[in-house]
Amino acid sequence: MKDGGKKSLAVLGATGSIGRSVLDIAGRYPDQYDIAVLAAHHNAEALAELALRHRPRHVVLTGSDAFPLLQSRLSGTHIRLHQGETSLLSCLDEDIDLTVNGISGIAGLLPSLRVLENGGTLAIANKESLVAAGTLIKETCRLHNGVILPTDSEHNAIFQVWRDRHVKAIKHIVLTASGGPFLSTPIEDFPHITAEQALRHPRWSMGPKISIDSATMMNKGLEIIEACVLFDLPEHQVEVRVHPQSVIHGMITYSDGSTVAQLGPADMRVPLSYVLAWPDRLPWLEDSEDTDDHPVLDFSQLDFLPLDAVRFPSVELARQAWRQGGLAPCIMNAANEVAVSAFLQHRIGFMDIIASIEHALSVMSVGSEISLESVLDANDKAMAVTRSWIAKKGK
Repeated sequence: MKDGGKKSLAVLGATGSIGRSVLDIAGRYPDQYDIAVLAAHHNAEALAELALRHRPRHVVLTGSDAFPLLQSRLSGTHIRLHQGETSLLSCLDEDIDLTVNGISGIAGLLPSLRVLENGGTLAIANKESLVAAGTLIKETCRLHNGVILPTDSEHNAIFQVWRDRHVKAIKHIVLTASGGPFLSTPIEDFPHITAEQALRHPRWSMGPKISIDSATMMNKGLEIIEACVLFDLPEHQVEVRVHPQSVIHGMITYSDGSTVAQLGPADMRVPLSYVLAWPDRLPWLEDSEDTDDHPVLDFSQLDFLPLDAVRFPSVELARQAWRQGGLAPCIMNAANEVAVSAFLQHRIGFMDIIASIEHALSVMSVGSEISLESVLDANDKAMAVTRSWIAKKGK
């Protein structure tokens, strides 16, 4: 650590929900955290506001249109400004204690690889890169002695209760799912679901992409693959239970009948505070005077429901992609990104999201080679195939 014992942070996707939550926590402890890098793709105004508040050494806007606005807003601050993905990767070559990757989509892959190639510590909330190129990420981590800290709420829950000495005794792990906004919606109404309805998650406040993934439950399908990668588990040992209260986020069941669970409020600042302080814990709730930061967990009723595969076919689709191997998870993820974007733009219906993914998987070769080049190529081709399918459907 530099600067008198402060932990230096790079926050990627700084203007999104993950990035803002990280900065909310780190900003409460200016004597413990030094913001080295803030990066975002296109929201220059929000990025400038965060930079003025947290005074990072570097600010990176990977998109191009709004860079002059960023320059104007941060003129005279002595903050070093950078533009483009190449500049972001160069900033990550600095000596940084912890990089939090909250970038949405496959765009998070190259930054994750760069951090690990440098032997850095990566708090990864970018599930898409783990799905598309999990083998590559884990191998890069191993070769360069990097560290990966699971940051999604469910995987962070498993990480918090994981014990290496008990791995052989694991029967299965459980990732919980709230069920999203359509847990009780009649299936016959699904073709009429709007983007506005799908964005209204009953428990979590998230960005638009993950909110739609939660509505289709594709996020849980992605998380199954993510868990297989992060914890080196076979797919059949990763189970999903619908838990509408979102109090229990992950559980490990052992062969002796014991189950160990992590519980907490539906607030991403809980897992993020854990990775920020890892291997310690940060008393951010205890130190907070904001009453909103002191949720009372209700244990009076905790429901666990089986996953309805008819209502949420995305989970089995993700399992099939993982079992198929090769580039199938990458193709699935890319098709989902395109389909979710099209749904948010009102170009396709809710049920077309899964149909478009099934189409991409049915027409593309999954191969067996996993390299950066093959992943990026398959990602681009799957996106093109899905865009073509959507365009034809709209005619």
